[in-house]
Amino acid sequence: MNILLVGSGGREHALAFKIAKSPLLSHLFIAPGNPGTDPYGTNVDISVDDTQGILDFCERNTIELVVVGPEAPLVNGLADQLREAGVSVFGPSALASQLEGSKVWCKELLERNRIPTGSSRSFRDYNQAVSYLEGAVQYPLVIKVSGLAAGKGVMICQDPVEAKHTACEILQEKRFGKAGELMLVEEFLEGPEISAFCLTDGNTFIPLESCQDHKALLNGNKGPNTGGMGAVSPNSELSSRANDTIERNIFLPTIHGMAREGRRFQGILFAGIMMTAGGPKVLEFNVRFGDPETQVLMMRFASDIVPYLKGCADSTLDQLEAPQWDPRPACTVVLAAPGYPSEYPKGLPISGIGDVEQSDELQVFHAGTKIVDEQLVTNGGRVLAITAIGDHVADAREKAYAAASKIDFDGKQMRTDIGLASQLASEVNY
Repeated sequence: MNILLVGSGGREHALAFKIAKSPLLSHLFIAPGNPGTDPYGTNVDISVDDTQGILDFCERNTIELVVVGPEAPLVNGLADQLREAGVSVFGPSALASQLEGSKVWCKELLERNRIPTGSSRSFRDYNQAVSYLEGAVQYPLVIKVSGLAAGKGVMICQDPVEAKHTACEILQEKRFGKAGELMLVEEFLEGPEISAFCLTDGNTFIPLESCQDHKALLNGNKGPNTGGMGAVSPNSELSSRANDTIERNIFLPTIHGMAREGRRFQGILFAGIMMTAGGPKVLEFNVRFGDPETQVLMMRFASDIVPYLKGCADSTLDQLEAPQWDPRPACTVVLAAPGYPSEYPKGLPISGIGDVEQSDELQVFHAGTKIVDEQLVTNGGRVLAITAIGDHVADAREKAYAAASKIDFDGKQMRTDIGLASQLASEVNY
């Protein structure tokens, strides 16, 4: 089977690492890929937003399955165009992708289907937003832009002054452009945050193992939010009972609700969930694999992943058994460029990757790199994700951090407490 993987980040490197192991694979193409994906197939110089270029490539190379990594091409209808051309595709339609493409629409869907989430109000008009923010609302609260904002469209505001400043940036100064034409003001939920995933063809769903992302830039969950500075799987703070509740009260009604509204979802459903005192509540949905969660999931996914991707694409997921998982935990540590998540330089030389002995239990996934004059350099905010699997969380963390310490570039940013809470929780439970 010829497979085309669309994307160029750490998520796509991790997917390429796993897809390349499949005995069903004839050849893997990655568009555009990165220096890390190159050993697993053929990188092709096609942008993720070049829909016609992707369609033409599929026809020329007899592509039997397309796996779409990032959210933007899904929201823009890439999966629809591929299906119309008769190509199997892992990824939801543009209509179904509104679950991530419009936070306001997502919130309305949750409310229509009585899926637990925080209360919220949406605004287009700045003055109306200010009247609400100055009224009888409880702080802190959360302000989100409704559209896609590359993980930077969520702000926690502690008081009316901060909230009004944020609303001004979004609605008057147009900091987020079209993505910020509609603004969501949301109740602040407290508790541990978890990442939950399921594969679905719109009829059947298969839950994946749990993860815990670390979004804040600095140790102790301090500093600005990022796309994710690391992750651990499984999430030792999540009980089997809580897992069952998430499947029953969140995934099942979401999938059924989408189908009833003519937006059947095919692909990976990724829920950001807050484990509140009143039970799990949805913070947001994403319509693609998480990054850096994919890195730890692919290290632990023991089955051949291709039948599951194809099953979602072809609506045959009910013919498959639940996948097997390596029971050992995995930890991924992100190395970020100086200045991230704000402006950051590119082109900084990277050294030390050759000193890391990579294997099925330790991988350096490339997130933002490129090769210039035979030198590997930084090419993004999040540069690398060092991912290890171990006999216990402490072992996985030790391996990941030992490898990370060998890799360097100017201004390297790295949290040193990724997975620490899970390690402490597992040691207490043990």
